[in-house]
Amino acid sequence: MIIEEKEMKISKTYRTDLAPLETNSTLSGVMLRLGLTLLACTLVVGVTEAQQAAPPIEGVIGKLQSFDGKSLDVQTPSGVVHVIVKQPLTTYKQRPSDLSHVATAPYLGVASTEGTDGKQVAKQIFIFPAELRGAAEGSVLTDPPGAISHSRMTNGTVSRPAGSHSRMTNGTVQKSGGTTLVVNYQDGSQTISVPPNVPVTEVAPQKVTFSPGDVVYATTQKLADGTLVTDKIFQFIPAASSDTK
Repeated sequence: MIIEEKEMKISKTYRTDLAPLETNSTLSGVMLRLGLTLLACTLVVGVTEAQQAAPPIEGVIGKLQSFDGKSLDVQTPSGVVHVIVKQPLTTYKQRPSDLSHVATAPYLGVASTEGTDGKQVAKQIFIFPAELRGAAEGSVLTDPPGAISHSRMTNGTVSRPAGSHSRMTNGTVQKSGGTTLVVNYQDGSQTISVPPNVPVTEVAPQKVTFSPGDVVYATTQKLADGTLVTDKIFQFIPAASSDTK
C-alpha cells in the first residue's frame, strides 16, 4: 500500500485591532492543535512506511558448480556466474517451522504450483530472517523453458487476501489468512492458496557443507571493477528432500 503525503500549508492568523483578543486566542489554540495533530499523523505515516519498505537485495540463484571457501561458481539461466567470498561468511540452511509463524514473518518465500482453476497453490513456505528481507524479491517461473509443469517462486511480504504451473514468490507478509496468503513485492503481488499440511521451514544461520548441484542463493555486491562478492549464502533444499542433509 502506498500512501501519498500531500504538502499541507497552515496560514498564520494575525490579530487586528478590530478582532477581540479572546477570539484570536481561541482560534490560535485550535490551529495549533490542528497543526500538531497533522504533524503527528505525518510522523506516524513516515515511520510505518519506513518499517514496511524493503529495498531489494541483489543476488545470484542457481545450481552450485563449485565452492572452495574463497569463491563459488553458480549456474544460472544466463550462464555461470563467478562470485568471490568475503569474510566473515554467513551460511543459511532450513530448519522445521509451522504456519503459526508465517503471519509474523518479516519476509517469505513461497514455492507454488498452478492448479487446474488457475490459482496458485503453495507447496513450500520459507521464513527468511530480517537480514535477508528483500532477497530475490518478486515472482518468477523456475522451470526450464518448454517444461510441461511450471514452478514458481514468490518472495515478498505477506498480507491477507485471499496445479499445474509452479511459481516461487518472494516478498513481505502483512497477515496470514489461514488458507490464503497475498505475497507482496515491488512490482505486484501473488494470491496463493495454502493447504493445511504445507511444509514450512525457517531459514537460519547454520554451518553448511556445500556440494556441486546444490541450489543456492548468494547475496551479492558488485565492486567498481565488476567483480561480484558475497558474505551470505543460502542452501535451498526442496520439501521432498528437506531432511536428507
